[in-house]
Amino acid sequence: MGPRVKLPPEIQLAQRLAGNEQVTRDRAVRKLRKYIVARTQRAEGGFTHDELLKVWKGLFYCMWMQDKPLLQEELGRTISQLVHAFQTTEAQHLFLQTFWQTMNREWPGIDRLRLDKFYMLMRMVLREALTVLQTQGWDERQTERLLELLTTEILHPDSEAPNGVKSHFIEIFLEELTKVGAHELTADQNLRLIGPFCTIAAQTQDSLVLHNIAQGIFETIVEQAPLAIEELMNELEEEELSEEEELSEEEEAQEPGLLSREPPKGSVCRTQRPLDQQAGDDDEDGTSTVLQFDYKAVADTLFEMASRQDTPPQNRKRLYKVIRKLQALAEGEHWAPGATASRPPGSGSGHACSPPGTGGCGEASGANFREAAAGLCSSRPGEAQGFSGLSIRGEGWLAREPEFLASSPGRPRCCLWCNIRLHFSGCGWWSCMACSERQLPRKRKIEDVSVSPNISL
Repeated sequence: MGPRVKLPPEIQLAQRLAGNEQVTRDRAVRKLRKYIVARTQRAEGGFTHDELLKVWKGLFYCMWMQDKPLLQEELGRTISQLVHAFQTTEAQHLFLQTFWQTMNREWPGIDRLRLDKFYMLMRMVLREALTVLQTQGWDERQTERLLELLTTEILHPDSEAPNGVKSHFIEIFLEELTKVGAHELTADQNLRLIGPFCTIAAQTQDSLVLHNIAQGIFETIVEQAPLAIEELMNELEEEELSEEEELSEEEEAQEPGLLSREPPKGSVCRTQRPLDQQAGDDDEDGTSTVLQFDYKAVADTLFEMASRQDTPPQNRKRLYKVIRKLQALAEGEHWAPGATASRPPGSGSGHACSPPGTGGCGEASGANFREAAAGLCSSRPGEAQGFSGLSIRGEGWLAREPEFLASSPGRPRCCLWCNIRLHFSGCGWWSCMACSERQLPRKRKIEDVSVSPNISL
């Protein structure tokens, strides 16, 4: 019997990662992390493409063998964070590339009972890849490298990615990007990060990919527009308040004979708020954080891609719908489900909320607005009961605030039903989207809602 051949370390680790016992698999994951750190620290070290493919095959079956959702989540987090153990950018790049190649290769063999944990693994690996960019300060060169990798391995028509991998990646990209970089990324950086989706949407012959990109990327940007604008205005208000507080503190410090007094024990300082309110603010910040986009720049980029001669007609038609919505957002218009981009007939050069035969927004008080809205909800199709702030076309609606309110800076602009403050420039809206969906009819076939001459200020 000949001497036993010693296997390479990568194969040994892969065999232990796919072992039957959980203790063996957990120990192999810890050893793999130490091995990655030790090998990539050397200048002549590093992994080859084939070696990392063997490592990822072991990690894939390590996740395959793991039961119980909480343990699967912990293992997925441990595996995805292995990218931070690599000491060089090239090794990290190769580690991510071989992961997506492994998922493309093994995807057809995954049964429906194991799909969820591999969906979760893809989400976690994408999040850690974006975290690597964050630690590098969102360097433009490294960002381009990662986007090129993701495009080549997943989005490109010549890639071997199955439809399941493509669809899930498109669905989670903006979500994970929001979690990692919503507080740091600028509108220009966000436009650069969605650039590959714009290119693929204009070039692909796959109708499923086109639909997923339009819904998962562009429609999501349109739907999050009110939250993005509100968050931006909140940040500006916070900056103004902080500047005012600093000025007031400087003025108090400059006043002669002013002694700093501490509040007595048991008293509540004015600048402090109850803990339940602070916790509520934290929860609101965590749920309302969205990415900021320059809607005009996104629309221009999509128009440039869609207007090319080699763009398929169905792609051009689908992208033009998205472009019209983005252009409306750039002009300060609010998009509701089913709303159209065209103006009502006879509205002239006024806003989309203008009544027929007028060149601009009408005028109505808050009480008259509520009365008109109530009358509209109970009226029959075609009845001329309405108000100046609403224009309905087809199955959609556009609720807009009259121009005289937008031009008076001292007047607050709030929703007339829930009293939530609306932060919009130009010709804003009377109500928020949630209240408009509850109060206004969405399935009413009304071409225009004209203004009653009896409504006055």
